[in-house]
Amino acid sequence: MSSRPQHLAIIMDGNGRWAQQRGRPRSAGHRAGVETARRITQAVARADVPFLTLYAFSSDNWRRGQDEVTTLFGILDRYLRYEVKKLIENDIRLQVVGRRDRLRKETQRAIERAEQATQHGKRMMLRLAVDYSARDAIVAAAQQSGPDVDREAFRQRLNDIIHSTSEVPDIDLLVRTGGEQRLSDFFLWECAYAELYFCDTFWPDFDEDALQNALADYACRQRRFGGVAQATSTSAATEETAQGIGTRAAVLANG
Repeated sequence: MSSRPQHLAIIMDGNGRWAQQRGRPRSAGHRAGVETARRITQAVARADVPFLTLYAFSSDNWRRGQDEVTTLFGILDRYLRYEVKKLIENDIRLQVVGRRDRLRKETQRAIERAEQATQHGKRMMLRLAVDYSARDAIVAAAQQSGPDVDREAFRQRLNDIIHSTSEVPDIDLLVRTGGEQRLSDFFLWECAYAELYFCDTFWPDFDEDALQNALADYACRQRRFGGVAQATSTSAATEETAQGIGTRAAVLANG
């Protein structure tokens, strides 16, 4: 049985639908989603989960309307500018993973400043996946790898491509909100043995209780990584009891 994941990842889905249900523009949903991200980040830190990755902007999200994309990056820029102080206070290190060459220079500089300002955070690492595509990262890593590359060397190449650091472990628990049940090109290599948890709650409504439900579900999972499950203490006790009964029966029969 597992207890707490070392690395929790969340696909924050449902902002637009949350806003539409309320007759508000999609941008209102994205702004509400940022507030949820703040609360959940702090809740995850309190739960002693050392790594949290949030899917902020997929490479495929460039296909959305220009107004929505501009709004999303405006929200990201403000987050990077104003959230750093709170992250430092909470001893949280920020890392932005994904491509950077397609981002505005102002956003690139804001990322660099935020990462540098929080680099000494020890309590938790918060990673924001921005302009991220698992398939693109895997293809790029494959193109740069030699014929004798092994899994660990390939993993390091992936980290280099997305501006990640090597101490980040593979994802243990992947949560997706909003009712959809797919990975959407999100850390396919790192999710090879992730436990998947899907819920119908739109991201702006995802609260600490919902987080605890996901963590409790994870704690009940039996992770085998391709191996064989170990017998539980209950099964062992049952077997021991059966053996004892058999022994006593034999004694009585011979007596």
